[in-house]
Amino acid sequence: MQTGVADTWERGEGYERYVGRWSTRVARVFLDWLGLPPGLRWLDVGSGTGALTAEILDRCAPESVVGVEPSDGFLADAKGRLGDRAEFFTGAAEALPLPDASVDVTVSGLVLNFVPDARAAVAEAKRVTRGGGSIAAYVWDYVGHMQLMRYFWDAAVELDAHAPDEGARFPISDPGRLEELFAGAGLTGPHARSIDMPTTFADFDDYWQPFLSGQGPAPAYAMSLDEGARARLRDRIRERLPIRADGTIPLVARAWAVRASVAA
Repeated sequence: MQTGVADTWERGEGYERYVGRWSTRVARVFLDWLGLPPGLRWLDVGSGTGALTAEILDRCAPESVVGVEPSDGFLADAKGRLGDRAEFFTGAAEALPLPDASVDVTVSGLVLNFVPDARAAVAEAKRVTRGGGSIAAYVWDYVGHMQLMRYFWDAAVELDAHAPDEGARFPISDPGRLEELFAGAGLTGPHARSIDMPTTFADFDDYWQPFLSGQGPAPAYAMSLDEGARARLRDRIRERLPIRADGTIPLVARAWAVRASVAA
């Protein structure tokens, strides 16, 4: 039985192999959905390794982009990836190191569920965004169709009733709750939608090896197990996955996105 396993966010390379390669694709659909004009000042809260920041720079023709991230390791990766194309600060979503009304758009990718006080985070996003500006975010659908994680946790809970299933931990990952969160902060016209992304793995190793990186809740849990328990978990997942005759594994990653405006 494993309890109290801490989430781990230190090494960008491990995170990229685990979900970073898929989250970049979601970021593109997310930004296209926002459909915002060029020349805006953007803030990326919980900027991580810089995946969403990079897509903003490449797709949105911003005036400027600022990233705020608490992990020193992820910040180093983002700075190495983007250089001086964006400005990065160490900080938490609940206490952003920016002045009031200093950006036009505040976004957050795959972060809100990990913030201890999501309401405070949205209030901070509202504070730093000018009147008439936009606030938007997306999170994985941990309960339903973030399938690479769902197969993992369904098997883990079967073997260990105390496994820290992200579906149970993160009830915010729901369109109604996201809209309620944004409406509760006094934002205008909150609207949520799903973003579905195919995630086809080349073979079982392509699926399983990223869980051995220790980066993120599921990999941290996997690496907290002893070798025998981890092998049992691996084998139980392999029994359940829809593995094709050619070895590939076709899954779907679903994110829930929400957007709203700051009243002018």
